Amino acid sequence: MEISFMASSRRTIATLLLSAAFLPAAFGQAKSRKDDQGTDTFKVDVNVVNILFNVKDKHGALIPDLKKDDFELYEDGKKQNIKYFAAEANLPLTLGMLIDSSGSQQQVLRMEQEVGISFLQQVLREKDLAFLISFDVNVEELKDLTNSIGDLRSGLEKVRINVGGGSSGIPGIGQGPVPVSRPKGTLLYDAIFLAADEKLRHEAGRKAMIILTDGVDQGSQETINEAIEAAQKADSICYVILIADRGFYGMGGFGGDREMKKLSEETGGRLIEVGNRPEKLRDAFTQIANELRSQYSLGFSPLNSARDGSFRKLEIKAKQGKVQARKGYYAPKQ
Repeated sequence: MEISFMASSRRTIATLLLSAAFLPAAFGQAKSRKDDQGTDTFKVDVNVVNILFNVKDKHGALIPDLKKDDFELYEDGKKQNIKYFAAEANLPLTLGMLIDSSGSQQQVLRMEQEVGISFLQQVLREKDLAFLISFDVNVEELKDLTNSIGDLRSGLEKVRINVGGGSSGIPGIGQGPVPVSRPKGTLLYDAIFLAADEKLRHEAGRKAMIILTDGVDQGSQETINEAIEAAQKADSICYVILIADRGFYGMGGFGGDREMKKLSEETGGRLIEVGNRPEKLRDAFTQIANELRSQYSLGFSPLNSARDGSFRKLEIKAKQGKVQARKGYYAPKQ
């Protein structure tokens, strides 16, 4: 993973090293690119693993003001030395909002659009970026990375319910729809995989996905485990808002909650069920906004320095409260 800083900014070496500490697992070479304003941006890789997490009490309320000594960190059962720690890290946030536009969302889509834009207005700050993706029988990028609320609003307004059809094209966001093997489907897992692999993996700093869906996948090329792996490799937290028109399912209800709970828990997020109630959706977005803005950040250099691409289990123990964090990370490959 990579660290970005502006060539024109005046920062001390100490500041740069501190900033580097609070970015995800990082190994490799320095790179240079230009940002949207044409300013040279350099990216430097560092052998540090970063974890962003929340701590809550038994009632689910966030616990602030904890210190480095309040935590112990373990990788694959072995205690690690916490080298860097910060409370309420203000690193730039890259946020992806993924919206289910299949038939089950017919009666809740307008609510998602209205509440979703209010959330983006609330949570995005000057240096933050967001992108929008809809998924049904296709996966479509509605808006590329931007800080413009106006652009994000227009992207959300483009979402339309799509219950059939399908078309061919080269798989990948921005390159055409993902092909499907049957005329109807909901490419939920493909959307998560592509958002992680093609968008978030290339970004530095804090990263999160918010997925509005009933949790049911039909026709994806990727599996739920592959989607989770892509999110973990992108160091992205995944929040799932379980939402649908219950009338669409009749008495049976919808059953994608188990896979979505696994996705959210493995990446350090949460699953929040709102049904089709606007007040619950607003409350869910408020909870997510509070968690994203009240994170602790710790960084460590793994005792296991092997670049073998293996999955390493992580556990953070707190003196008080319950830690909400990702379950592990993938080491880089040589």
